[in-house]
Amino acid sequence: MSEYAAFFQPVASGESATELIAGAEACLEGFTACFNSRDRAGMDGHLHFPHTMFSGAEQVVWEKPGQLSEGFFDELKKTGWANTVYEEKQPVLVSPDKVHFRVRYTRRAVDGSVLSVHENIWFVTRICGRWGIVSPVLLGRI
Repeated sequence: MSEYAAFFQPVASGESATELIAGAEACLEGFTACFNSRDRAGMDGHLHFPHTMFSGAEQVVWEKPGQLSEGFFDELKKTGWANTVYEEKQPVLVSPDKVHFRVRYTRRAVDGSVLSVHENIWFVTRICGRWGIVSPVLLGRI
């Protein structure tokens, strides 16, 4: 099959949708655990690069690991943030080596109160056998 045809007809992996979702979801959970423990290198380990993010019409591209600023978590902490919690993770598209999730997560204070609610579409792909987040696209902030 030509490269062009393979792009539009990916080869089946032999895994069930449940198995694909579980692998991709484990990547999301791992990323968020690293985020909550302020482990920037660990977060990078759950991303594929280049990594593109959108907030509204603004776009940020990280070409390689290590591009999250050292002061990011200090600035986030100033807002009262203590951790981030998924409220919902809904797979909306599942195919071999790619799962799209619609997620809703909250940023919370030490006392558990909600500081903000965010909705995103997260694209998780398996490249060379490793699940990684390709690009979170901000849908809205409530």
